[in-house]
Amino acid sequence: MSAGARIDATPEQLAAVQYDADGLVPAIAQDVSDGTILMMAWMNAETLQLTLQEGRTVYWSRSRHEVWRKGDTSGEVQWVQQAFYDCDADALLFKVIQDGNGACHTGARSCFFRAFGPDQPDQAIQPGQNGPV
Repeated sequence: MSAGARIDATPEQLAAVQYDADGLVPAIAQDVSDGTILMMAWMNAETLQLTLQEGRTVYWSRSRHEVWRKGDTSGEVQWVQQAFYDCDADALLFKVIQDGNGACHTGARSCFFRAFGPDQPDQAIQPGQNGPV
């Protein structure tokens, strides 16, 4: 089990985040050790605050309409090491240590294992393999 970092964002930084009409902002999880993009999910103001306070990713489940602490049921916890927001403040990036086998609900290390193109078969990225960086 790893440990996450508590991140003390300023009120100005938190106020800068731009949420969509549903009060959500996309949040990307990236492996801090090799740069693999692990997944994208959604956060609202509450789950962003919880993520920064707890040092682990806490998302908003659009399908269940509830707070979703990544790994509570699967064991695939994401421990936050760094947190960023983009130039428009409408997307978040979390550099994480991924516990368990992977981030994807399919069991793959990354949710991004399907490429566009006729000669691009689906290839699940296994633990220890690099995915999209």
